[in-house]
Amino acid sequence: MKRTSILQHAGVWLLLLALCLSLSSCLSFAVPGQNVQTPPPPETDPVETDPAETDPSSPDFVLTDLPTYVGSAYAVLNNNIPVFSPEELTTEGYEFYSPLDSLGRCGVVIASVGRETMPAENEDRGNISSVKPTGWVQASYASMGGQPLYNRAHLIGWQLTAENANERNLVTGTRYLNVQGMLPFEDMVADYVKETGNHVAYRVTPIFEGDNLVCSGVQMEGFSVEDNGEGICFNVYCFNVQPGIIIDYATGVSSEGGEKPVDPEAETNADGEVIYDYVLNIGRKRFHYPNCSSVGQMSEKNKQPYTGSREDLIDQGYQPCGSCNP
Repeated sequence: MKRTSILQHAGVWLLLLALCLSLSSCLSFAVPGQNVQTPPPPETDPVETDPAETDPSSPDFVLTDLPTYVGSAYAVLNNNIPVFSPEELTTEGYEFYSPLDSLGRCGVVIASVGRETMPAENEDRGNISSVKPTGWVQASYASMGGQPLYNRAHLIGWQLTAENANERNLVTGTRYLNVQGMLPFEDMVADYVKETGNHVAYRVTPIFEGDNLVCSGVQMEGFSVEDNGEGICFNVYCFNVQPGIIIDYATGVSSEGGEKPVDPEAETNADGEVIYDYVLNIGRKRFHYPNCSSVGQMSEKNKQPYTGSREDLIDQGYQPCGSCNP
């Protein structure tokens, strides 16, 4: 009986072993530690996230369509957010000026503006008259008070990098571009750097259409590095125009007679004349835009703010400033 019981138990175990061997041909088991291959996950589009409002490296904005000039010296681009790579946001001062192209035109210029790149104390600005940028066909007009139409416009202003007769940094620019468009941003960056000692990533890109020798305008970008854009953050397009003057951008030749466009949102008086803020020099009977460089040279006793139309001031015997051409 005992021998029979043992054989019976052995038969049961043999049956179970045979069953397991038969199933092993159909099943596989993943053993912990084994390198089990699995099919790759299906490809999906990356999730798009909204960039931070002051993230200078996103989105990748590229200026393709030029803004239309409607009376303001500049237009805001990309919600005023500049586009710099992380490598360009450095706390070490540097400058880069693109080589001239085959037509002799300037390209993009970029710098990390800091106290170390700015002119030394008591350093005088040098003579730049030796440089003749493309499209340099100078003219002057009575409507501008006899002032010359064109400036040798620094892409990166002298007060930021102390560059003088650098042909890679000078374009043919109207007084309006230089004084009304670019200068306020240059002053803002210079004041910020002097006050804080911080650095500003600063890029200016002249925009030439086709083979034109005179740029249509310049894109200006600035971003303060140490405070992540809290102090300086802008992306604008400044128009290379002169109100009242027609410019042939292919050659630089100009003529009088262009209309002064009016911003459709500008405030007007009862006569339909556009109202602006001006600063009067009551001694010399001149009127200026508030950010005109001549305003800072005025004596306080002759300086007077004024809000009204250009036509009213002329009727009162005032003459427009020849520098800012209000």
